[in-house]
Amino acid sequence: MGSYEKTLYVMDELFAKDYQFAFATANENMPSIRFVDTYFDSGCFYIVTYANSKKVKELEINENVSLCNKAHNFTGKAYNLGHPMNPQNQEIRDKLIRAFEPWYFKHNNENDVNMCYVKVELTNGFFYKDGTGYKVDFVEKTAVEFPFEFDIVMID
Repeated sequence: MGSYEKTLYVMDELFAKDYQFAFATANENMPSIRFVDTYFDSGCFYIVTYANSKKVKELEINENVSLCNKAHNFTGKAYNLGHPMNPQNQEIRDKLIRAFEPWYFKHNNENDVNMCYVKVELTNGFFYKDGTGYKVDFVEKTAVEFPFEFDIVMID
């Protein structure tokens, strides 16, 4: 297994579940940040949301986005995939329902035409696990591993 493939494997371990990130979009060079629940699958993050939300309106103008939680940070391009019941969304819908099972149907109304999925296709990022840092270029499909200890004191 090469470095890039190993990196994706570790990302699956960390992020192929309900994982919260601060999600940054921008409109006219003004950043906007909010927390979202994400799910990682096949090199992309997915978000369940609403087509009329500020985040979706902003990414439709400017697809460049960032995700951050502690020292984990990623940049990429985000796209509105449309309604969950669209045939092309069936496979990811099944995964998102499982990942977000405790709240998916409590907080989402699939009868609402404005419910949608957002896909973040990653361009680069950094994350860490078990004393190892991973710097990833998703476009070139390369990754570098190095010793890393998260030593920042987090205050709530």
